[in-house]
Amino acid sequence: MARNPGWKVVLAGTGINLALGILYAWSIFKTAIEKDLGWDPAKLNDPYAICCLVFSFSMILAGRCQDKIGPRWAATLGGVLVAGGLALVAQSGSYAVWVIGFGILVGIGIGFGYSSSTPPALKWFPASQTGKVAGIVVAGFGLAPLYIAPLTETLLKMGGLHLASAFYAAFSLLVVCGLATCLKNPATPMGTKPAFQAPSAISFSPSAMLKTREFYLLWLVYFIGAGGGLMVISSMNGMAKKSMGDYAFLAVIVLAIGNAAGRVVAGVVSDRIGRKATLLIVTLLQAGCMLLSIPITQQGQYALLIVLLATMIGFNYGANLCLFPAFIKDLYGLTHFGVNYGILFTSWGIGGFVLSRVQQMLKASSGDFRSSFMVAAGLLMAGAVISLLLKDSKKAGLA
Repeated sequence: MARNPGWKVVLAGTGINLALGILYAWSIFKTAIEKDLGWDPAKLNDPYAICCLVFSFSMILAGRCQDKIGPRWAATLGGVLVAGGLALVAQSGSYAVWVIGFGILVGIGIGFGYSSSTPPALKWFPASQTGKVAGIVVAGFGLAPLYIAPLTETLLKMGGLHLASAFYAAFSLLVVCGLATCLKNPATPMGTKPAFQAPSAISFSPSAMLKTREFYLLWLVYFIGAGGGLMVISSMNGMAKKSMGDYAFLAVIVLAIGNAAGRVVAGVVSDRIGRKATLLIVTLLQAGCMLLSIPITQQGQYALLIVLLATMIGFNYGANLCLFPAFIKDLYGLTHFGVNYGILFTSWGIGGFVLSRVQQMLKASSGDFRSSFMVAAGLLMAGAVISLLLKDSKKAGLA
């Protein structure tokens, strides 16, 4: 049997996400900003939180663009915008410039690149491989800190925030725009429908999707799962400093490994036992990790336990990034997948914006992370209850 040429698209999408994962290096950037630029401590997470918010809402427009003009051009535009935003912050340490450059331009660019990587890959494979393929593609985004964390530390020592930002601007432009040329949709001989999208396949328009109960349940659980994870990811470097010192970036790296592994493992598992059961498991596990984090981070002397917790928190967070696109594909079809997932993805951005901002304010007022973990654990347990109300998209559609 001939090799499916869709694997080239999968690898290109994974590579694009790997380059766009600069977002997950924020906790290292934030440490340098706090030390060198003298921002108000309560505002340290603002460019990151705004980036998350803008990223998520730009996915709606980006999804529509990739549905209409194809993934190649949408991803190329994303690469240009990310590079432009990083080039802008390389010129200034101003809070306002970082909000515009990193928060807005990089956020829009990531949205266009990210929204263009998964849809074409899914269209090359049958429904039985949806979770696996989605997991592999989005794993690139989660794996990015593996190289970004140590590289950023090196660049910061060599030339500070300006050098690091300028380097990633050039890197994003070359890698994202280069790999975008490999993104393409499959087609039947008539060139009108994806190879695995049968004429009778489920196909919900955005307006039809918004009339279903399932969409709002998914939105709430995604808000909680993503926001809870991003609260920790945005500050992992600072949390680990107390017990790991200059090696705190290692916690960011192992969190990235867990993040990427969670996307692939959850995708494969959900193909077998269903999306709903998998989502319930990872949400409950994440709540448990948050509760365990309270005594461990307070003590500040258990480096190994902090690393293990970072891995598990990353794993459970990453699982969300695989499960929810699979839910959208299963429940609402591929025809409008880009814009439909973009609409759902607003929950990721709002969750990241709201909860990371809350976490930074709680940290600034209390001096530790205890209250942040308690809030996250409570929300995640509520999310687990809400997930019980979902239909299992692997076993039943909404038709």
